[in-house]
Amino acid sequence: MSRSVEGVANWMHLFRWIVKLIRDEYGVDEKILVRTAILETDCGLSIEQVEEVLDIIAESFDIRFPAGTLDEVVKLEELCMLAAWLKGLFKRPEFLSDGYGEACRSLNAAAA
Repeated sequence: MSRSVEGVANWMHLFRWIVKLIRDEYGVDEKILVRTAILETDCGLSIEQVEEVLDIIAESFDIRFPAGTLDEVVKLEELCMLAAWLKGLFKRPEFLSDGYGEACRSLNAAAA
């Protein structure tokens, strides 16, 4: 399931990588894949598909999403910011709950 992450050097590249993943894997029109798009309703992804996206991101970037990720992440932008933080490419997103943030840190050394 791992995909090439060559050229992903900052959070903007990671955002673009995730957009391409969702576009290519699930056939979602890029016009819909904007920062504020809600993964399930706007993008039309099922819970299972969002979980698959998380698995692909985790494996490709060698990061781990803690339990409860789908309770913390609703929008495409939130998913991208979280993944970028876990990889060490972005600061900790403010929308994360304290407990979830600590769980992220315990699983991902790059999340500072």
